[in-house]
Amino acid sequence: QVQLVESGGGLVQPGESLRLSCAASGSIFSIPVMGWYRQAPGKQRELVASITTAGTTTNADSVKGRFTISRDNAKKTVYLQMNSLKPEDTAVYYCNAQAQVYFVSGVRQYWGQGTQVTVSS
Repeated sequence: QVQLVESGGGLVQPGESLRLSCAASGSIFSIPVMGWYRQAPGKQRELVASITTAGTTTNADSVKGRFTISRDNAKKTVYLQMNSLKPEDTAVYYCNAQAQVYFVSGVRQYWGQGTQVTVSS
């Protein structure tokens, strides 16, 4: 019903930048919240940042001042600009959408397939 396709991961050195993108498609009525989560080896998945349709954002303390989330509502796309990357940012990053689809009541969570971000010298 909702497909999320991520792009933009890769291998970078500490201090460098990356930009992740995630495009949603399907029978979408609305997407009240879009966000990014990450999961490092041996750790639980954690919220990195989220953004509402109105542009209200939430950011994890560990990325404040370095990462910026934004979205293009017309394109149903969310972005994560990651600056000053650190080795501890290494993880699989997952796009998340809380979306309502046509002919189905309620908002449900959808996940992308994940994109690897590796920060290493």
